Amino acid sequence: MKILVAEDNSASRRILEVILTKWGYNVVSASDGNEAWEKLQGPDAPKLAILDRIMPGMEGIDVCRKLRQIETTYPTYVIFLTARDNRNDIIEGLDAGGDDYITKPFDRSELGARIKAGRRIIEMQKSIAEKEKLQGVLEMAGAVCHELNQPLMGASGHSELLLLNLSEDNPMYAKIKKVKEQIDIMGEITKKLMTITKYETKDYLEDKIIDIYKAST
Repeated sequence: MKILVAEDNSASRRILEVILTKWGYNVVSASDGNEAWEKLQGPDAPKLAILDRIMPGMEGIDVCRKLRQIETTYPTYVIFLTARDNRNDIIEGLDAGGDDYITKPFDRSELGARIKAGRRIIEMQKSIAEKEKLQGVLEMAGAVCHELNQPLMGASGHSELLLLNLSEDNPMYAKIKKVKEQIDIMGEITKKLMTITKYETKDYLEDKIIDIYKAST
């Protein structure tokens, strides 16, 4: 997982970089608030940020406030890491949208545990968002299938009538029968999609799709 470390003190920033890298995280660093804000933009931006509260340019608390103004499915998890341990400072940081607040000097084990907690929340949010996305796709597919069901039934009925008026040795009989079979398969798929309530997913390219053959009603 990618983590942003925004700290204007070079020694403190380097210590955090070493610790987090040792724990297996991909660290992105910023020496002031403006740089932190810039690196938190874009689709591949870190989803967890450790911000010093007081920094040159834009302060950490202002970076957090700006982040919370963005409408996004995957909000950045913000941990303030600062020497300001006054109760009012902590309240202000959390009110600004911070998810956690750690005071310096920090305990490495505590920092690691809080990052893990943040990571669990990020993964849970991502899982919920993916399920909501798939549910929306499924509902839309059900609506489309409902509209398709009637013309499919009509096509199946007309092909059945054509078969009744042809002898089996007619060259067109086998072709029309094959068409009817494919129409009926499409009809079964649309009916299944309209009644799915439980589903499993499967990998498809770099995303996931609903496996309708493992779905149930």
